[in-house]
Amino acid sequence: MTVPTTAAVEAELAGVMDPEIKRPITEMGMVREVQVHDDGRVVVGIDLTTKGCPLKDTIAADVRDAVSKLDGVSAVEVQMGEMNEEQKKALRQKLRGGAPELEIPFTKPGNLTRIYAVTSGKGGVGKSSITANLAAAMADQGLKVGVVDADIYGFSIPRMLGVDHVPTKLDDMIVPPIAHGVKVISIGMFVPENAAVVWRGPMLHRAVQQFLADVYWGDLDVLLLDLPPGTGDVAISVGQLLPNAEIVVVTTPQIAAAEVAERAGSIAGQTRQRVVGVVENMSWLEQGDGSKLEIFGSGGGKAVADRLTNLLGYEVSLRAQVPLDPQLREGGDEGTPIVIAAPDSTAGATLRELAHALGHRARGLAGRSLGLSPT
Repeated sequence: MTVPTTAAVEAELAGVMDPEIKRPITEMGMVREVQVHDDGRVVVGIDLTTKGCPLKDTIAADVRDAVSKLDGVSAVEVQMGEMNEEQKKALRQKLRGGAPELEIPFTKPGNLTRIYAVTSGKGGVGKSSITANLAAAMADQGLKVGVVDADIYGFSIPRMLGVDHVPTKLDDMIVPPIAHGVKVISIGMFVPENAAVVWRGPMLHRAVQQFLADVYWGDLDVLLLDLPPGTGDVAISVGQLLPNAEIVVVTTPQIAAAEVAERAGSIAGQTRQRVVGVVENMSWLEQGDGSKLEIFGSGGGKAVADRLTNLLGYEVSLRAQVPLDPQLREGGDEGTPIVIAAPDSTAGATLRELAHALGHRARGLAGRSLGLSPT
């Protein structure tokens, strides 16, 4: 029986991707050794970034599946180990592309990641639900998406996106877990369940900074930030750390909520960020006869958009009106957003359309290299 060569096995392993970092395990230096025995048995040594990697079983299964396809392979054995400090340092440098530690990649010249900070004037308007659904829909539409749960006190994104394991730590670099194709980071992944986070301004700023600089995001098309309600420390920090972020304001039709939402959007005038639109959530409840029951009144979203237009000096549009739908709440509780669970529902379709509009907006020349050089 002809057995495969070591080179042939390594070529197959080059197609095995790390589930979190989304790079070949060979490129990441995770393949320690390959042994091919005369009886066709192949032993593959894999060094994980951390001994307790939550996805080690997935990696092992992918390695076995890839190698077993080769002719002449009778069995595949995967032996797991852990990277040493030198290997981890080399991997960190590779992932950062030689960039210094604690550098926020989204502010570098030439970075074309669209950044949307989703905010609201008050809690309970569905800001996190909108963020989670936009992220899942954008990923489903083929974009590379990340979410920062910047609502430090009221974090809820991990549950809404169904994140089921903690981030992987590569010394001082954090590899975010992925759910529904979305990379996610939240303070909720680092504190005991239901524990309160009692931090003030400097700690909040540092947390947001670490989420942006210490997390390996890779090459994202869109980064979404779920901000806490209001105009407090985190909103100010995001304005300082990500001056190129654009603001999406979420409100309900209720006039009282709309007046508060206007204040959240108006902070863009002080931070020199741009408001790209208003989303009105819980707009109505569809009845069996096709009529709409406006439980929270009407007109709030349009009122916020009009007032921000006058205040900021450019047009701020009402981007979407999302109806009340029990499936939207159920999806948040179960970790499967409605844009995935029920994409053809009115709420699901509306959110998918909004995701496509925000994810595929035409770009200006800001941040783009024109390919010119002085002569």
